Amino acid sequence: MNYLTSLLKELVAKRKLIWELSKADFRKRFVGSYFGVVWMFIQPIVTVLIYWLIFGPIGFKSAPPVPNASYVQWLIPGIAPWFFFSEALNCGTGCLQEYNYLVKKVVFKVEILPVIKLISCLFVHVFFVLIMFFVFLISGKKPELSWIQIIYYSFATSMYALALTYLTSAIQVFFKDMAQIVSICLQFGMWLTLIMYSEQLFLDKGLTMAPMILKLNPFYYIAAGYRDSMLTGDWFFMRPTLTVYFWAVTLITMLVGLKVFKRLRPHFSDVL
Repeated sequence: MNYLTSLLKELVAKRKLIWELSKADFRKRFVGSYFGVVWMFIQPIVTVLIYWLIFGPIGFKSAPPVPNASYVQWLIPGIAPWFFFSEALNCGTGCLQEYNYLVKKVVFKVEILPVIKLISCLFVHVFFVLIMFFVFLISGKKPELSWIQIIYYSFATSMYALALTYLTSAIQVFFKDMAQIVSICLQFGMWLTLIMYSEQLFLDKGLTMAPMILKLNPFYYIAAGYRDSMLTGDWFFMRPTLTVYFWAVTLITMLVGLKVFKRLRPHFSDVL
């Protein structure tokens, strides 16, 4: 816990450096590309389009569990945070390898590198959230006060992704296959989280335990929270048990990740 406190102080003290490096990292990802930042929208938009064709009015006509909502309106709030989370974890896992020249500097605080990657990915997420708002507005949905909760749930997503990144980035330095393992886990994770389908799919088949097990995934809280914010208007304090569970898991993951990071940090420069 002391290490976490000192890290927070370090992040506040070097906030200007972190901000500038985050902007530089964001720009670097699209340097040399003809379409530049346009590419960051292509994958999520194409993914939403594909699932709309499969499960929407043209395909299997999957009905969302929220009344008066189309499948796309139900899908986007679930898939938007997942894209942010998966990108942050994928990019963050290799951040020490990518910035090895900074890791080798004695005076540089390497703990800020996962934060830099996270903020860089957050820039993309902000744009995608704006697209989500636009889709809801043009489909006739009126803005509601609950939409402001997206800020809270984006913060929750950031903290959970950062907690895991401290663990995976430290291991990646010594175990190069970690990035591939993370990528595979994220592919499974997308389907093991109630993002593409609702729990009603299992309840209709009498599998009452399946939704309870899937809800143990901390990301369920985030996906459900985005949908509550955009569709039902429910507030996060209306899910007290899930809220406490999510932040308890996130805090434990953060402490474990930072402990592993701190233990392995002295050996980073020897391997990179």
